[in-house]
Amino acid sequence: MCGIVGYIGYRDAYPIIIKGLHRLEYRGYDSAGVALLDKEMRVYKKAGKVSDLEDFVKGIDTSGTIGMGHTRWATHGAPSDRNSHPHSSGDRKLTIIHNGIIENYNVIKEALLGKGHIFKSDTDTEVLIHLVEDIQNETGLDLQEAVRVALNRVIGAYAIVIMSADDPDMVIAARKGSPMVIGVGKGEYFIASDATPIVEYTKNVIYLNDNEIAYIRRDDLLVKTIDNTVQTPYIQKLELQLEMLEKGGYDHFMLKEIYEQPRSVRDCLRGRVYPQQGKVQLGGIKEYSDKLKNVDRIIIVACGTSWHAGLVGEYLIEEYARVPVEVEYASEFRYRNPIITEKDLVIAISQSGETADTMAAIELAKEKGATIFGVCNVVGASIPRITHAGVYTHAGPEIGVASTKAFTAQVTVLTLIAFYIAQQRGAITRNKLIEYLTELNEIPDLIEQTLKTNESVKAISEKIKDSRNCLFLGRGSSFPVALEGALKLKEISYIHAEGYPAAEMKHGPIALIDEEMPVVFIATKHSSYEKVISNIQEVKARKGQVIAIVTEGDTAVRSMADYVIEIPQTNEAFVPLIATIPLQLLSYHIAVMRGCNVDQPRNLAKSVTVE
Repeated sequence: MCGIVGYIGYRDAYPIIIKGLHRLEYRGYDSAGVALLDKEMRVYKKAGKVSDLEDFVKGIDTSGTIGMGHTRWATHGAPSDRNSHPHSSGDRKLTIIHNGIIENYNVIKEALLGKGHIFKSDTDTEVLIHLVEDIQNETGLDLQEAVRVALNRVIGAYAIVIMSADDPDMVIAARKGSPMVIGVGKGEYFIASDATPIVEYTKNVIYLNDNEIAYIRRDDLLVKTIDNTVQTPYIQKLELQLEMLEKGGYDHFMLKEIYEQPRSVRDCLRGRVYPQQGKVQLGGIKEYSDKLKNVDRIIIVACGTSWHAGLVGEYLIEEYARVPVEVEYASEFRYRNPIITEKDLVIAISQSGETADTMAAIELAKEKGATIFGVCNVVGASIPRITHAGVYTHAGPEIGVASTKAFTAQVTVLTLIAFYIAQQRGAITRNKLIEYLTELNEIPDLIEQTLKTNESVKAISEKIKDSRNCLFLGRGSSFPVALEGALKLKEISYIHAEGYPAAEMKHGPIALIDEEMPVVFIATKHSSYEKVISNIQEVKARKGQVIAIVTEGDTAVRSMADYVIEIPQTNEAFVPLIATIPLQLLSYHIAVMRGCNVDQPRNLAKSVTVE
């Protein structure tokens, strides 16, 4: 969840680290800190945002060509100066930054306290660096070996960077369950949680694998496993472009990413959809075509917004491919004893490709013999590497914590997978596939058209921005859209919101309806249209405020609703891709009007790499 940046080379480290921390602030923003090593180790850290750290170090010596920085999302210990990273050993010679959780830190801490170690924070991270120090003191091992021994003693997840005042020409990096990428330059190396701080300096990167340790010097890189086996790292080229990481004139990354959806969906479709031939081509899963013809069941595992995308996928796969689908919260799936067989296909969805619960669910399913597909946005991330096959969403980097374009890209990929499986199993005719794919190819243009509702959505936002609660209702595949709309509103505006199937309203939530309760309906002209109209009437009879997402030209709902947002006509299968757009805009404008930090909502981090 935290952001890590490290540098060793010939440049001043501090400007690189600070710029990198700003890029990674979406991963955590409770506190920030840097460690710089020149003739001595200097550590500066501060609770708050990276800008607070910058203010704190003004006028202080920040020289040095080796250093590391960290932006924190708190797990162990409340956000404070003393709990901020980096943390140091008792003799102040060793310094560490850490993303992850050391599960057995309490046991280790008790043992170290018994040996006289004194801790200055409440964190598990400080315990780890004291453990390294203790191993060195007791065994006389060099730092490389002491770190390796320490990592064999800890239980949990970590991405760490360690520096030593006694060896000012080396940085040690290691990972298990948390992401770590190393940028390779000429006479310099860059270390980060993801590629965003690295892209402007080098396109050559190494993604560390679990249980690997990198010993990095200015002119040398050695990678070993924690079992001391030398590895040959694979260097790959970054596709990421620097301009993708800037706001591009928008007030917030979230708004920029909402407006990027015509492009991101178009990129997701490119080279995969052939309407005139009635064909979907997915090279990433092509070798498993025979598996798809005979699969008994599909299980989708995901968390948060990705789980909502999975629910849309369930509707589409069952409708068009005629395969039973179950959608599971990865965080729950991993802690029960699910029935999985070799005939099952598991589809794991994660924007970052590093979601800890989803990765654990994958490992569980693999142990039981299932075939695993990944749906991921980040090339080189962990999930694409541990799954059997998969499909990238190609949405580009998403910096805003509240996911927008990642959701529509995931739904697009799941739509393609549904039609691909239907195609392999002969569950759909070629003529029908031509019809559907022709309409699917038009979706980016329809999203562009839907974005023109921005001003009307903004006006509606002004009317309901002071509400304390909000209900989102939909039927069929619009029910997951309602869930996603509610999640967006609560994430960034802090208004309590819930999504429900529209028919379930009268089984409890209707008790909440009064004149102060806005109710958002996805009420497009499709199979459940008349039923949704009845649900709207039930809300109006109880004086609820109705905001309706309707098909362009609708008059029936318009006559009942307080506010109407029109979206273009499209096939029912593709409504989630269109209807979610005004809900994203609604949450965005309400949050801005309430003075909330849209891109960095409180208590949240973009990539949940810890349990």
